Amino acid sequence: MNDCNNAAPANLLPFDGEVLYYGNVMNGPEAAEYMQVLLSTIDWRNDINIIFGKKIITSRKVAWYGEKPFAYTYSHSTKEALAFTPELIALKNLTEQITGEQFNACLLNLYHHGGEGMGWHSDNEKSITPASAIASLSFGAERKFSFRHRLSKESISVMLEHGSLLLMKGTTQTHWQHSLPKSTRVTEARINLTFRHMIDQ
Repeated sequence: MNDCNNAAPANLLPFDGEVLYYGNVMNGPEAAEYMQVLLSTIDWRNDINIIFGKKIITSRKVAWYGEKPFAYTYSHSTKEALAFTPELIALKNLTEQITGEQFNACLLNLYHHGGEGMGWHSDNEKSITPASAIASLSFGAERKFSFRHRLSKESISVMLEHGSLLLMKGTTQTHWQHSLPKSTRVTEARINLTFRHMIDQ
């Protein structure tokens, strides 16, 4: 299913965390097939954020799935996980096989074009297992993904390709923020799967 060798890629961060970019982990036709299945089978919903007491409905769509109905709260909005689909289980298994990490939930994002993005943030909600790894699978349009150190403001970017895998682990969420900058040059859709490990209470 993937062409990765056994050696882990080099850490993209200079300090205070670990980000590994594996590049393509499946061929183009397979990635395209997964994208079409995800577009048609996932229960996509517009995201709702509460910012300074004001409800903001995003044009970007999201979905939240897991092994259990995990509650996930971010931006003052709570979601309950739907049961993993067969395709999500297959992609989770692939991601675990490549990274050696374990995951029990997945937040999916659907960006319709480059005019939709994600601002600076860290995935450090209390419901996520502390210091656990977060894996990001990308399908569709190639997009720039950026990191910024909280104190030094040093920044690093990587282009996430169709069918590629990126892993954030260690203290990355503590010391670094990440974002998906908007780009008017991007006209195609992108789906991003972020596998994570939630605290199982």
